[in-house]
Amino acid sequence: MTSIPTRRLGALTVSAQGLGCMGMSHAYGASDDAQSIATIHRALDLGVSLLDTSDFYGGGHNEELIGRALAGRREQAVVATKFGFANRLGEPTKIRGDAAYVRQACDASLRRLGTDHIDLYYLHRVDQDVPIEETVGAMAELVEAGKVRHLGLSEASARTIRRAHAVHPIAALQSEWSLWTRDLEAEIAPVCRELGIGLVPFSPLGRGFLTGRYTSVAGLQEGDMRREQPRFADGNLERNLPIVTALDALADKKGVTAGQLALAWVQHRGDDVVPIPGTRREKYLTENLGALAVELSADELAAIDAVAPTGAVAGTRYDEGSLAFVDK
Repeated sequence: MTSIPTRRLGALTVSAQGLGCMGMSHAYGASDDAQSIATIHRALDLGVSLLDTSDFYGGGHNEELIGRALAGRREQAVVATKFGFANRLGEPTKIRGDAAYVRQACDASLRRLGTDHIDLYYLHRVDQDVPIEETVGAMAELVEAGKVRHLGLSEASARTIRRAHAVHPIAALQSEWSLWTRDLEAEIAPVCRELGIGLVPFSPLGRGFLTGRYTSVAGLQEGDMRREQPRFADGNLERNLPIVTALDALADKKGVTAGQLALAWVQHRGDDVVPIPGTRREKYLTENLGALAVELSADELAAIDAVAPTGAVAGTRYDEGSLAFVDK
């Protein structure tokens, strides 16, 4: 196993970059289990410990996949999974955070993962009809029972984070953060830092857009959710392409890829930041890990910031329906 740097999420120590596993089962079109498991094994070999999943991804398939991949290697991984989406795939979205559902969801995830504990258990979305104190109180009971080691929240507001942390220490907040999605910088990240909560950016490569590999939706598989996302829509995608052009020029000067530069920018947001770029392929896993070696000066960081200034990105990060489930 190769050694890579580690960082802290609250009291939990993890690799400085994790692996987002969603795309191995969900959202980005057809995938190959054997290829995905090989990528997970390669990640472990390279020293990546944090594997991120959810009971919602692929209707539970993603947790089962990780369970198979970790057979005989469980001690090498920090398994993070999420709960809260109570609907089946294709049904109207329903969020549940009531105590009974917390217990039910955890037991189901443990079965699918084939493990006796979850290292980091996130509330995937906040249930607006249930006090966060009830949800986190039930999650804390899972810690007491030994089923869960650390607690996390996803896409939660600063106010919710404070209330949750008052019930039980929150180790990590998982939210979207990249050059073109910076919503948490003004209020949420400072609150997390005040409370000692680590930050886990998902989609740190702008769902792949910042790598420069996608210049039109024609290159996306049928069933790829990006075909329906506002930033990839006709007109918006074309208006966003100058971001990648400018990023690519900076990357050429640095001798790295655009994706590595964009990911290094996220890594430089702080020592409490652990991005989880997702991939199904060993090639891109290796490329992403290369961002850990990219050092950026203050001037270089400023130049990257200028690539996507406030207001430069065309389209919202989700459609209106999905945005409605982001805690405000």
